[in-house]
Amino acid sequence: MKEVTATEAARGFSALLTAVERDGETFFITRGGRVIARIEPAAGTSGAAVKALLRHFPPDEHWAGELGVIRGLLTTQDRQWPA
Repeated sequence: MKEVTATEAARGFSALLTAVERDGETFFITRGGRVIARIEPAAGTSGAAVKALLRHFPPDEHWAGELGVIRGLLTTQDRQWPA
């Protein structure tokens, strides 16, 4: 993990992003001696993770009925378009 000032990060932003993407580096951005941000590689995701999440939450058996009620509350407005 490297620490760089906001000014350094701004001046070398492309190189900083390349180091994050290619080398997996993490940078702490400082301003006035305080860390204000962290730039790091994005966490990877997979279809397996999504499937596991969906399995964790069972289907809502009332959802379709509730959706029907909500749709029934919608109103339409007839408008006459100018000719």
